[in-house]
Parts: sequence; C-alpha cells; structure tokens
Amino acid sequence: MVDVMESPKARINASMLAQFIDQPVCFVGRLEKLDEEISGIVEVVGKVTAKATVMCASYVQFKEDNHPFDLELYNEAVKITHEFPQFFPLGIVQYG
Repeated sequence: MVDVMESPKARINASMLAQFIDQPVCFVGRLEKLDEEISGIVEVVGKVTAKATVMCASYVQFKEDNHPFDLELYNEAVKITHEFPQFFPLGIVQYG
C-alpha cells in the first residue's frame, strides 16, 4: 500500500465512502475501542474497499485531553471542500 501513501488523497467523511471505491483517501472519524486499545478520534489514510470500508495504510490517533475534537465541524469543512473544488483544489482528486 505504499502507492496510497505517495498519491494524492481526498479528505472524505462517512457519507462519501461509496463515491471513492478503490481510491486513496484520508478519513477522520470516531472509533470504539479496538484490540490495540485505539479509541476516540482517528485519522486513517488508506484505500476505500468495494464494501465501502477503508483499508488502513496508516493512522494517527488524536488526543482529546485538553482540546476536544469537533467532528461535526470537521465534517462540515470536508463537505465545503467538495462543494467548492475551485477554492480547494486538493479537496477532490480526479482519477482516470
């Protein structure tokens, strides 16, 4: 999955997963506790699978100790980047 890390990635939210099948993406969301004890807000870079899930190439867990992450505000920002690609050229990546 090295090519996923080196290629441009669209920032997406859960409602956009089906539109980005087999494309590299950057996804931020809240996870329940996993085996590795990862929970809370996590940024995942990976490729969207045919089942509209993200195959993780890397992730970063956000610490919310002092500053809670506003996931609703983040999702609104992602929507705006997709609504106005002329102002946010990296928001949507065209694939051939």
